Amino acid sequence: MFDGFTLDEIDGGPVRLRVRHGGSGPPVVLLHGHPRTHATWHRVAPLLAGRHTVICPDLRGYGGSTAPPDTADHSSYAKRAMAADVVALLDALGHRRAAVVGHDRGCYVAMRAALDHPDRVSRLAVLDGVPIGEALARADARFAARWWHWFFLGQVDKPAERVINADPDAWYGGSPDRMGAEAYADYHRAIHDPATVHAMCEDYRAGLGPDRAADDADRAAGRRITCPVLFAWSERDDMVELYGDPAAIWRDWADDLRVASVDSGHHMAEEAPEALAALLRDFLAG
Repeated sequence: MFDGFTLDEIDGGPVRLRVRHGGSGPPVVLLHGHPRTHATWHRVAPLLAGRHTVICPDLRGYGGSTAPPDTADHSSYAKRAMAADVVALLDALGHRRAAVVGHDRGCYVAMRAALDHPDRVSRLAVLDGVPIGEALARADARFAARWWHWFFLGQVDKPAERVINADPDAWYGGSPDRMGAEAYADYHRAIHDPATVHAMCEDYRAGLGPDRAADDADRAAGRRITCPVLFAWSERDDMVELYGDPAAIWRDWADDLRVASVDSGHHMAEEAPEALAALLRDFLAG
């Protein structure tokens, strides 16, 4: 897994990030989603490494990255804080600017990096997601039925951790056949760590609080993403069913938007790595 890549732990200030990096050329950061680790990219990263320096961190609190202390407003897990981790990682590895690709929860971090640090993000690719503020503004009964875990993980009165930790395999699923044996083993270790489960719940609590507030403030201020943006969705997921034309949502945020779809279920990096890598190569090449 990740043949030719280096596995490091890099001090990012409030957290230490576990990161794989390898290849050569203009840098690209690949950000995983929930409940995966950076290992979800193990089939895609080598396909990009011939043209790019590929950087795959675990988000703070996920996988092998450390978790910051909780805060009452959950801001220590806000996507603004995670985006700052990406910038610290670029600094540590000696890169002034990079393309940033995010899937699922990682797409919110990638978007926040592009908005908060436009001088550090050369291109942005967001996969299987619309901005958190936009998703919550459109949350209806259909959304609640399909994405109810947002509210289960995000509430605090009856924390989800106790339910999840009773049987993480039943809750999270996954299999070595689909994910690859080594990637599954890495993920399996993570979901059986109660501290990681708590951090992942804090990610969702931040989503309902400071992340939504940040998105709503940017929309009210008319802030837009100025670098080229690729939005891609999995054809066998529910983006179109939920939003009709999800690309229209991103057009309200991005000055330069490209749109594509991938014949895949939700975890496209695992299910359709060649197609995703080809799409990213074309986008990163300009």
